[in-house]
Amino acid sequence: MKSFFLKFFSLIYGMIVGLRNEMFDLKILSSREFDFPIISVGNITVGGTGKTPHTEYIIRLLKNSLKVATLSRGYKRKTRGFLIAEAGSTVKQVGDEPLQMKIKFDDVIVAVDAKRVRGIEKLLALPENPDMIILDDAYQHRYVTPGLNILLTDFDRLITKDSLLPFGRLRESASNRSRANIIIVTKCPPELKPIEERIITKELTIRPYQNLYFTRLEYGFAQPVYPDVIESGGQYLKALVLNGRAILLVTGIANPTPLKNYLIHQSHIIQHINFSDHHTYTNKDMDLVLSKFDSLPKENRIIITTEKDMVRIRELVSVPDQIKCNIFYIPLTISFLNNGGKDFDQKIINYVRENRINFNLHSRKNKLPT
Repeated sequence: MKSFFLKFFSLIYGMIVGLRNEMFDLKILSSREFDFPIISVGNITVGGTGKTPHTEYIIRLLKNSLKVATLSRGYKRKTRGFLIAEAGSTVKQVGDEPLQMKIKFDDVIVAVDAKRVRGIEKLLALPENPDMIILDDAYQHRYVTPGLNILLTDFDRLITKDSLLPFGRLRESASNRSRANIIIVTKCPPELKPIEERIITKELTIRPYQNLYFTRLEYGFAQPVYPDVIESGGQYLKALVLNGRAILLVTGIANPTPLKNYLIHQSHIIQHINFSDHHTYTNKDMDLVLSKFDSLPKENRIIITTEKDMVRIRELVSVPDQIKCNIFYIPLTISFLNNGGKDFDQKIINYVRENRINFNLHSRKNKLPT
């Protein structure tokens, strides 16, 4: 009976979302195009498909030669309107993912605005405006038409194998993958067989104007959440984890399973405290963490969390010293499989280069005297 009602509401939801997309397709609702390099990285799935590490990959690719800006809505922030993240910004001001990117890339402009058109206009009006903009989680924000639209889908749950909310996890029909210029299958196994690639390519019905890539998650050396308290750094901890430390895993992300599976291969004891995605940590939560940590063997134990959780945990004023001395986060990056990275990089670079030239020509033309 529950399944029946979920499918019924999925049908209603699909009709509403479908009508909205149809209104954009028919130009009843307007979508703004900019004569400027804008890349969107997003998905149509509720839950983590790896948007942040893929956005960071593009930042690393371009930041040494271009002035890069990112723009997101700043999910769960307590502020309104357009805001640029600073070194001293908080999660309440800009959201956890934008703050995470600002901490890692201080020379990148990290902005938030629920209204992406306004956010882009504000960025372009800056005294030192960026050379390009990355829209984070904007695939469904159709009031902007990006020059390059990147759609992510999870290897273990392809969008074509999923259903609309609330029966499934799709925020719109999988058929709307047709808007993407690039589709990336994320969280793939390290050794993806050619036959698996062909099956997925056929399943996603890749169109002539689209490119398909496959990526996997890469976990780095664990780093201290409180580096001023712990000075030993990541390689030291990695050796300890590989030696079988008892781990208390603390997460507040959409899908902690890949990280947990990674740690299972390194420890015989793992306890997991799993909060909801974007969870706001409290002192009560730290009491729970400390209680669970104390229940582990007294020797050879550690607390592991994610990079996104690290940003939120560090905002708590009073964290027990025992937690500060023993809590580490694991940085997350992505890598392309089967030599796809070089082709992807070149497509991104070519797109930005060509559209920067067009933007500069357009700007000079507009400045000519009449």
